[in-house]
Amino acid sequence: MADYLAQDMRACNQVIIDRMQSPVALIPQLAAHLVAAGGKRLRPLLTLASARMCGYDNQDGKLRHVEIAACVEFIHTATLLHDDVVDESQLRRGLASANAIFGNKASVLVGDFLFARAFQILTADASLDVMAILSAASATLAEGEVMQMTTQNDLSTSVDQYLQVIYGKTAALFAAACESGAVIGEATPEKREALRVYGANLGMAFQLVDDALDYAADQAVLGKEVGDDFREGKVTLPVLAAYEAGSEEDRVFWRRVIEDCEQTPEDLDAALARIAATDAIATTLAKAEDYAAKAREALAIFGDGEIKSLLIETASYSASRAS
Repeated sequence: MADYLAQDMRACNQVIIDRMQSPVALIPQLAAHLVAAGGKRLRPLLTLASARMCGYDNQDGKLRHVEIAACVEFIHTATLLHDDVVDESQLRRGLASANAIFGNKASVLVGDFLFARAFQILTADASLDVMAILSAASATLAEGEVMQMTTQNDLSTSVDQYLQVIYGKTAALFAAACESGAVIGEATPEKREALRVYGANLGMAFQLVDDALDYAADQAVLGKEVGDDFREGKVTLPVLAAYEAGSEEDRVFWRRVIEDCEQTPEDLDAALARIAATDAIATTLAKAEDYAAKAREALAIFGDGEIKSLLIETASYSASRAS
């Protein structure tokens, strides 16, 4: 999909670089670190793809889909900056995190700057529909992170509560990225809703696999330290599945390391062994595939074409990248 939309993506990346400029030197310095870290740029790609699939062709000369795609990436990057401070993360996409290099204060403030830039773009675009979609998603992202904080270290969290958390922290922006593209492409209400549903389910699958990878990947694949979620006491589906399927001895272990956060250097390996023994990763990946299937099904309303095929492929990949 990145290859197919390479021209649009180059334009989007240029908007990102241009809009990160500031006479305050620390802002472009920290921004340059973020750009250098790369990343898949999946969320802006979804905006670009959705707009194109709905017929947007640049005839207004404004490259609206490119501007809104950059806005989506700014919202995402701002939340990453804030999240890394909250989680005290030291790695992001395999490199030292911004807060590890520039400090927590700078990361929070530059995150605020990127949110402000995002809403400057929305104001210039002047679509109340797009503004409503992305402002609502921004609020939901914050709610998701707060929900995650309240469920942290709490093994009584239900699977439904966990799914609400990952919808808020991840899937809501995927949904908004796709729906915004549909609005720019002047899609019918039915197609707009289909793309929103596609994005939401894709985001759920994507986060489920991320949570599985924290217990099933090496650091080079994951782009952050393996076991970060474990060390922070985050309650994710691999942990919930292992806790539910484990023996009473296993549950005592999980309560100590997750709820009490009393961990020794050997406990991560012990956690990995318990997760493997209970097929918790397989359970998590099966749930991810369920959501990926729903994402693919949502696109049935669209006629066959290259972008539809790429979006279907993206949904399949999102659920299989841990295999």
